[in-house]
Amino acid sequence: MSSVGVFVWFIVVVTILSKSHADRNVYPSAGVLFVHVLEREYFKGEFPPYPKAGDPSNDPITFNTNLKGYPDRPGWLRYIQRTPHSDGVLYGSPAADHVGKPTIIEITAYNRRTFETARHNLVINIMSTEEFPLPYQAEFFIKNMNVEEMLASEVLGDFLGAVKNVWQPERLNAINITSALDRGGRVPLPINDLKEGVYVMVGADVQFSSCLREVETPQNQLRCSQEMEPIISCDKKFSAQFNIDWCKISLVDITKVVPVYSNRQDPGTGVLPDIGEYNPPSESLKSRDFFADFLITLAAPSAVALVLFSILGYSMCCRREGVIQLVHHSSIQKSTKELRNLSKNREISWPLSTLPVFHPVSGEVVPPIHPDNYETTSMPLMQTQTNLQNQIQIPQQQTSGDNYCTSTFRRLEVNGIPEERKVAEALNL
Repeated sequence: MSSVGVFVWFIVVVTILSKSHADRNVYPSAGVLFVHVLEREYFKGEFPPYPKAGDPSNDPITFNTNLKGYPDRPGWLRYIQRTPHSDGVLYGSPAADHVGKPTIIEITAYNRRTFETARHNLVINIMSTEEFPLPYQAEFFIKNMNVEEMLASEVLGDFLGAVKNVWQPERLNAINITSALDRGGRVPLPINDLKEGVYVMVGADVQFSSCLREVETPQNQLRCSQEMEPIISCDKKFSAQFNIDWCKISLVDITKVVPVYSNRQDPGTGVLPDIGEYNPPSESLKSRDFFADFLITLAAPSAVALVLFSILGYSMCCRREGVIQLVHHSSIQKSTKELRNLSKNREISWPLSTLPVFHPVSGEVVPPIHPDNYETTSMPLMQTQTNLQNQIQIPQQQTSGDNYCTSTFRRLEVNGIPEERKVAEALNL
């Protein structure tokens, strides 16, 4: 256990923050887990103290990390900080392609109380290792841990010690740590202190132990397919502190993995080669005549329109049905015009209440009754013809004897129509 503790201590000591204001340099190894802690206590000295002396300084501080000159970090480097009152952690596993290329990370600290900032640079110098990559790699899924808890040196050292007791390798390294949320996992419910889970990949130089291979047996594979816990003999060495999901363990022997080569060409520098000055085309180019294209463009729609017009004209003028429709339409228009002319010349008939009335016995004409308070009482609402050419003699019965006398009754016309009904009623009397 002591050798493992020394090994983990070496990983953390090369990434500890120095309190100098110059750029800080760290020297991680390719293929080995890199952990760098952003301590809030260090950055508190960059911000002014509390107004009252003696007050505890617990300012909320958050960090922003990015590759110098770019808005984000390199693809292999991750960052996590749970709350503004906890330390931030940079972690990841550099590859062999990054060896010899210094990576400058800009670290900006934000004081959420005073809104002040402090900035420092972290220079990551990736070193090569002779044992990289380790040929046998195993990835464990720990259900009762979060990524920042697993990145702590003491917890990671305990896990590597348990793996070494089960595996018994000569060299054992932590290769990478990944949160389950980065693998498509869901955020756990805030009950019973549930954790999101973390994947831990380790590498060794010897074959996998029989205990690790027990998960590949048919019995355990059947239990995993039925969502049951497999039976692993060495699970007791982990369950005291680490709850491992053995159905998600991954064992990879990279010596048996067939490499896949891509036929894609290597990307260039992104700069066009120097081929001299730009030579525009000469002015001696022949001009193109678009008159023929113009005629063709107009000919097609004109021909279609002419054909349609010819068909329509033949159907309407040259066929009997079309002529009948034209005549019918013309007669409808003519009749409509005559009705409109008659409606314009038509006089509105006066109501009977405005006509002069006569006595049914004497036959005398009685003008309409109008109120006396109107100035036009002497003039009826309906003007009758003053000059009546025809007069009708109506006999009148005397009070004594059988002799009759005739009285003159003028023939009335309303709108040129004689009032025959009134004459008939008078004669019947």
